[in-house]
Amino acid sequence: MITATYVRTMARYNAWQNSQLMPVVDGMDQAELDRDRGAFFGSIQGTLSHLLWGDLLWMSRFDPQCPAPEGPFDRSRGNFPTRTDWLSERAACDSRIRRWADALQTGDLDGAVSWYSEAAGEDFSKPLTDCIVHVFNHQIHHRGQVHAMLTAAGQNAPVTDLPFMPEHL
Repeated sequence: MITATYVRTMARYNAWQNSQLMPVVDGMDQAELDRDRGAFFGSIQGTLSHLLWGDLLWMSRFDPQCPAPEGPFDRSRGNFPTRTDWLSERAACDSRIRRWADALQTGDLDGAVSWYSEAAGEDFSKPLTDCIVHVFNHQIHHRGQVHAMLTAAGQNAPVTDLPFMPEHL
């Protein structure tokens, strides 16, 4: 279904997208980031927090060297309550994702991931490739929400088109 090259490309894309969001988020007032904008996780900050929490959770399932985030799903929007919290942990998480992806070989993608989901209250075991695709899809979905909220807030949202990702990243 997917290859290690796909995973590395998507890890680069994730890091590129977040690196473009960082100066926009850093330049905004915290009250604007916290304003409820009607998104599933309420605010820009809440959505960014949830997305980072999800990335940390999935990385802990993919790589035992990565610790799981604090708190359950229903508190995921508040784990990184300020832009400063988000900015520092986001950069570190993106580096972990890149290191993990860069070390993958296609044969490493065989097998399954098993976990207990507190949100669903049950055990799961799914193909690793499906879970990896889910992580990148989840990132794109929620960053799209952030993009829309930033635009509505009068901010210049970054370019999101994969073909325009710089080669040097």
